[in-house]
Amino acid sequence: MKLVMNDRGELLPSTMMGPHFHQYGIVGRSRGVAEVIRRIELVCASRSTVLILGETGTGKELVARAVHNRSARRDLPFINVNCAAIPETLLESDLFGHVRGAFTNAIATKKGKFSLANRGSIFLDEIGTMSVGLQAKLLRVLQEREFEPLGAERTEQVDVRVIAATNRDLRQLVDEGRFQDDLFYRLHVIPIVVPPLRERIEDIPILTKYFVDKHAIWNGRSISALEDGVIASLQEYHWPGNVRELENTIERAVVLTTGPLITRDVVTVQATALSAQAAGPPSLKLHQNVERVERETIRRALEMSTLKRHAATLLGITPRALAYYLAKYPFIDQNNAHRARASSVTHGL
Repeated sequence: MKLVMNDRGELLPSTMMGPHFHQYGIVGRSRGVAEVIRRIELVCASRSTVLILGETGTGKELVARAVHNRSARRDLPFINVNCAAIPETLLESDLFGHVRGAFTNAIATKKGKFSLANRGSIFLDEIGTMSVGLQAKLLRVLQEREFEPLGAERTEQVDVRVIAATNRDLRQLVDEGRFQDDLFYRLHVIPIVVPPLRERIEDIPILTKYFVDKHAIWNGRSISALEDGVIASLQEYHWPGNVRELENTIERAVVLTTGPLITRDVVTVQATALSAQAAGPPSLKLHQNVERVERETIRRALEMSTLKRHAATLLGITPRALAYYLAKYPFIDQNNAHRARASSVTHGL
């Protein structure tokens, strides 16, 4: 099998190379993914600040790297800072640097991440966790393109593109007085919203194939097929950990599989899905919960009867209304067709 390398240096099978895959490393063909790629293409040629919004595990860093790698700064530094992972007392020094003697244990002058990112890009992940004091200093960088290292008497000029990301509602943080409104508007120049996996479940089959191929190579396994029903069970789960959780699930399944077939018993999300369902709706978004109930109800009716007219009767709707829902959620009809043709036949990847 021929291997290729994506933007993050990972070896991947060439069969997974889609229209944008070799440029972005983003796997998916859903409308949500298409919109993310469209935004990347629009902003990559500019110098404007970018704010990436999305839940944990959706791939915000991947989008940030894509913006940088497609920009004129692609050959210059890309500095990644997770604001939530660095203690607040150290974050200011880590971002802006310090001079010798600026504080206890400052035995040498140190460059900050903004200095290291000069002429390139800096990715500030989890920007919503930054303290109000640091927010003011960041605002000055965005407005004046300058800052003062801790203990320094002179300002330092910097030419850097800021790409920020958060899984928090910054507007709500502004209303609560925990995020500066001026900084919010400076960051919110070009927002890119990365959809959660539960809103792009039509991408689950191709993501599953990608992760099976990836982890089979890494673990020296030969996986050729998924047992019937595996994809359907993955699409029924609401994935609170998003794509990251899906990858962990598939990696575990690859490791636990002893033959060429991944069986349902090693894809251990069903118990988690059931407990999550018992705990209540997976989202506070009304339309998302309504669509989830629609999909599950239609799927159950089609499992009871593959004859669509009969399934519509079970649902208490007309065949025309059922046709509307099947057009809205086409993967349900595809899964039903697979089950109808051969309920016990395995399907290749």
